Parts: sequence; C-alpha cells; structure tokens
Amino acid sequence: MKRILALCCFLATTVASHAAEKLNVVFIIADDLGWGELGCYGQEKIPTPNLDKLAKQGSRFTEHYSGAPVCAPSRCVLMTGKHLGHAEIRGNMQAKKLLPQYEEGQYPISEKARTIAQVFREAGYATGAMGKWGLGPVGSTGDPNTKGFDLFFGYNCQSVAHSYYPDHLWRNAEKVIINQKPIPGHAKQPEGEVKLEEWIGETYAPKLMIAEAEKFIADSAKKPFFLYLAFIEPHVSMHPPKESVEKFPKEWDQEPYRGENGYVPHPRPHAGYAAMISDLDSYVGRVMDSLDKAGVAEHTLIVFTSDNGTTHGRSADSKFHVGGADAKFFNSTADLRGFKGSVYEGGIRVPMIARLPGKIPAGVVNDSPGYFADWFPTLCDAVGLTKPEGLDGESLWPAIIGGKTVAHTKPMVWVFPEYMGQIAVRIGDKKAVRQGLKTKKPGGWEVYDIAADRSEKNDIAVSSAEVIQQAEEVLKKEVSGNAIFPMEVPAVAGK
Repeated sequence: MKRILALCCFLATTVASHAAEKLNVVFIIADDLGWGELGCYGQEKIPTPNLDKLAKQGSRFTEHYSGAPVCAPSRCVLMTGKHLGHAEIRGNMQAKKLLPQYEEGQYPISEKARTIAQVFREAGYATGAMGKWGLGPVGSTGDPNTKGFDLFFGYNCQSVAHSYYPDHLWRNAEKVIINQKPIPGHAKQPEGEVKLEEWIGETYAPKLMIAEAEKFIADSAKKPFFLYLAFIEPHVSMHPPKESVEKFPKEWDQEPYRGENGYVPHPRPHAGYAAMISDLDSYVGRVMDSLDKAGVAEHTLIVFTSDNGTTHGRSADSKFHVGGADAKFFNSTADLRGFKGSVYEGGIRVPMIARLPGKIPAGVVNDSPGYFADWFPTLCDAVGLTKPEGLDGESLWPAIIGGKTVAHTKPMVWVFPEYMGQIAVRIGDKKAVRQGLKTKKPGGWEVYDIAADRSEKNDIAVSSAEVIQQAEEVLKKEVSGNAIFPMEVPAVAGK
C-alpha cells in the first residue's frame, strides 16, 4: 500500500511539474485603440498606469501592425496566421447577408480554417475567450467553441457590441440575458439637453467579461492555459459608467456629441472617450493582479495590442469622428497618417507590449517590425508547440526575447476590399500602397520610406520603380481569390 501511495504521489508531482513547465499565455486586444492613446506611447491626457507598468516590466514595440484596418479580418489574421492575401475573412460582412439562417454574427471562418486556439487545446491547454468574437455565429463553422475555445463569454456579434448595455451576451451556446431594457448602440439627438443617465443601462457588459476572465485565471491556475481577451474598449458607442466619466475635467467638453456621426449621443464626449481607455487600462491591471493571486505571473506571457487604429471621421460638418471620438484632441495617432479603415500607418500600426518575467527584457523599446500574421508562429515558439505548415507569418519570438531590433524577413501584406479597396505591402523599410481599387478611378502606386517618414508625407513612387515591381511580385505570389470578399488586385488579375 505504501508503494502505491508513493507512486501516486510521484505521479501527481510529475503531472504538476509538467503543467508548471508549460507557459501560460494571456493575449489581450483592445478595439480601435490608436497608436498614440497610451501613456507609454506618448498620450498626455489619459492616464494608463497599468499598461505603462506592463511596458516597464516588459518590452514595448513601436512598429507592430494589426492584421487589417477593421475588426473581423484583423481577428481572422490573428487567429489563423494567414495575412489578408490568404485570409478567409477580409471584411466586416454580417453572416445573414449570405447565410439567412443566422440572426447575428459575422460571416464565419470555414471548418478547415485552423486557429491558434485549436493548437493550444490539442496540446492540453485550457482555452478561454472573453470579449468580442466576430468570426462566425453560434452554431456555425466559426463558432468559438468549434474553433478551439473551451469557454467563450461575451459578444459573438460585432454589431451587438456597439452597445455596452446589450440585451444579451453568449456563454458558449447559451444566450445570457443581461438587460431587460437594453440601450441601443445607435441614436441621434439633434436638439435638447443630452443626459448621460439616459444612455446608461442596468448591466454593463464589460464588468461581466473582466470578472469572467478573473475567474478563468483562478480556475485554470493548476494547468496550462491560453486566455484570449478581446476587450471592446474604446470602440464606440460611448457608454462608460458615470463614475468613470467624472474622473476627467469638465472643462474638456464645451459641447455634446449628438450622434451626428453614428452611434449614440454623449454630453461629455472627450471625458467619455478617455473613460473608456481608462477602464480598459483598469481591466489590464485586474488581469495582472489575478495572475499574481493565482501564483502564475512569473510563468505567464502577456501580450497587449489593438485590432486596428483609432476611429475615423465621417462628416466635415462635425469636429467629431465616428461615435463622438476626437482624435485631434487626444493626438490619437501621434503623427501617423490615416485612421481605422485605412492601410496607411494610422489605420494599422498599433501598440504592442509583451511581458514575461525573466525572459522578455524589461523596460525595452523595440523597433522590430511585425504584424498579426506573425502571432501564430510566435506563440507556438514561445510555448514549444509545433507550428502548422502554411502559416504566412514569421516568428517574432527571437526579437521579443532578444531585446534588439530584428528585421522582418517576409513582406507584410494587406489586401483590403472595403473602404473603396486598398492594398499595402511593406518590404523592409519601404511600404507600397494603392487606394480606390474598387472605384472607377483606382489610384496609382504610392511608396513611402517608413524608417525615415513614418507619417507618410513624402511619396517616393517616382524614384521607386524597383519597390513597386517587388510589391507586384509579392502580390502575385501572396494573393489568392476570395469569392466572399472579392477585389481585383493589380498584377494579380489574370495570372
């Protein structure tokens, strides 16, 4: 009996030791967070102490790019490791447009699409996702449970996520009603006093999602886990709690936002927008605290980034951008050109911070280029999993743990059929761009030297014939057809 007990103790210790050897991963993406909207990236008006702390404890990257200029395709690139030339999802299409059996959700990734979450789950990791999904309705081939997550809690549909007080969230396949009187995500109030209280509901969805994340960390601490947190801040509508808004100066706001550029009105739009970023920062702090309490912080890789740049403008008659955001007031893109929906730097260059105590150098600013297609191979390398064949990205792990700038050996590709059709190819420090590809008068090639001109003010296409030729050759090799999100790409059509 003693031998049996000793053997059981040995096996239990071995299992626990094996679990401890496996690195945990917490991957956090903000929604529409601009490159200049964190303190550690130069933001002067909105305090972000937790993210600044994360940057001090880890490394901050200055040339990291999202997978796309908008939500769903960016998430597709992240999850599948396929850039926009090969990604199944290249735009924000509602599923019901082609699949009327679904009432909500975006067009789904296919059954054959393989995600990083599936690889983690197959390796024995507990897998959880909280926040916004956007890659397929519940019950579809893109259902988060089908695509590798043991637990999903949050918004399945991006359109539902326009409200922070929605009717429901999803816990796996269960629709969880959280507001009997939901607040709409879109409304206008051309006249009269705009009252904050009229746009606040009973249950604030983000509070439920961060609490679920904390519980997942506590419940999973004894085994390796992969946690994907797709927070919805600071995507409009602006619905932050009153106490969050009141942290910011009243003199910031001399006029209300009335919903003229979409989403809902807000009496204090500058304070409201800052409150969303401040709340996002607090969620990151709670995640860090949860890892500390669970005793796994030293063995958990945290990555923080954003799905695309800050919200763009709409009407020249309003000083506000879509939803009441004011990128000029907050210097949201710093000196970068463009906003969400654009393949210029302001639309796709995003914050990225990575922390792993004892492995990733602390307090380092790293200029190594990279983008969302790189995360699949990077995370595989970080935790010691075999990378699937056919990934478009390259591992950033040597650059992340090395603490020095490492060149990106593969060209980075964006093929974006929305917002009139756009493409961009970055080769080394040169970036080639074309706009208006789905209009009657497509734009010609533009070329920028990103190292010397990150603001993309000086188009050097006239003297960059070789770069343009290289970009076209890349597109010929790296763009596949897509019947759901079609766009004729220069140099590819008819190949």
